[in-house]
Amino acid sequence: MSAAAGKKPKPRRVNVRKPEVMERVEAEVAEHYRSSLVEVVRSQGLFTIGNTSMTLAKQFGFCYGVERAIDLAYASRRVFPESRIFLIGEIIHNQEVNRQLTEMGIVSLPWEKMDEQYDELTSEDVVIVPAFGAPVSFMDKIERQGAQTVDTTCGDVMKVWRRVRGFAKDGVTSIIHGKASHEETRATASRALGDDKTGHYVVILTTDDADYLCEWIRGEHSDAGAFYARFPEGLSEGFDPMVHLDRVGVANQTTMLKSETEDIQKRIQVAVESRDGDAEKFFVFDTICGATQERQDALFEMLKHKMDALLVVGGYNSSNTTHLVEIGEKELPTFFIRTSDCLQSLEDIVHFDLHQKVEVSSKTSILAQDEKVVVGVTAGASCPNNLIEETILRVFDLRGISREQVQAECDKLGVAAAPA
Repeated sequence: MSAAAGKKPKPRRVNVRKPEVMERVEAEVAEHYRSSLVEVVRSQGLFTIGNTSMTLAKQFGFCYGVERAIDLAYASRRVFPESRIFLIGEIIHNQEVNRQLTEMGIVSLPWEKMDEQYDELTSEDVVIVPAFGAPVSFMDKIERQGAQTVDTTCGDVMKVWRRVRGFAKDGVTSIIHGKASHEETRATASRALGDDKTGHYVVILTTDDADYLCEWIRGEHSDAGAFYARFPEGLSEGFDPMVHLDRVGVANQTTMLKSETEDIQKRIQVAVESRDGDAEKFFVFDTICGATQERQDALFEMLKHKMDALLVVGGYNSSNTTHLVEIGEKELPTFFIRTSDCLQSLEDIVHFDLHQKVEVSSKTSILAQDEKVVVGVTAGASCPNNLIEETILRVFDLRGISREQVQAECDKLGVAAAPA
């Protein structure tokens, strides 16, 4: 057998955005996820029936990158109706969207660690790369197996990859602000090694982590063992804090809280200046995604107005949604709910507690009070409008306002489509 005959074929990066396919996909996605009621409430600013008012942030829900990823995943099944289709982990962090893909026969592969399922991929199979991207090792494995790929990686994520690759090429260590175990951060960290795999990175999550790193940059520590214990999951192989914190560049997971990322950037810059007398060995680029920033800014604007409670709708493992909760809970009672089912009654709300890291049930009188109530709703970039609609309708229902009454109010505003 010749060398050429024994070599596995390269993966074919498939373009599934065919006009005849996308027309059907767009109709299908609209049927599953869009909502005319949400657009009405958004346009009104304050949507009031009786003593209950609902208000939405000006920016929330699906961003362009998420919409693109979903469209490509749906299109993959249309283009390959008979093929085995796999997805690395989840397309986005939303259980409703991932459930729909499962019902299409798209099988989720492990994303934390490759297993034998990756060994069984063939050139006849299709693998969807999620919006977060995937580590280089996963992509290399899929290439060796010869599988076809549909890459839905967000363009903002790829911009970060270009930055950290550039850092590695220039001998600059990447300091990545993000969650070390998050899919996107893992994918970014793998690119921070550079094309020749000699680059280095450290992943930090909090300002406390940044302050500790700054102490090392200023030469205040020498116990490498303590450093490794501090960042057990977030270091490149062979990282030496005595060597690899000389020239540093800050990048970030695109969905982090913008103000915190900027604070961390400033602290590290000051530490480098303190050590060197200037910032010539410090590099930074703004890599917070525009949609994440828009949703955070919209919530800050929303919080200028009176509300009795804020509901943040989305997947509990969604980073950008989590940061919206962090912003809201500093100002008013805020509940992080997965779906409208979490609103179990006027007095009982099931929600995710960011501090305990578990779903809890809270007893509250906010929705039960007789006087006027203003409830705000926002959602992260991975939450579809149909889940937001169900949340609005659930609040009205608990307050004794039927769907028919909601539709009647929409009719007054000239909205033809009824709430789902």
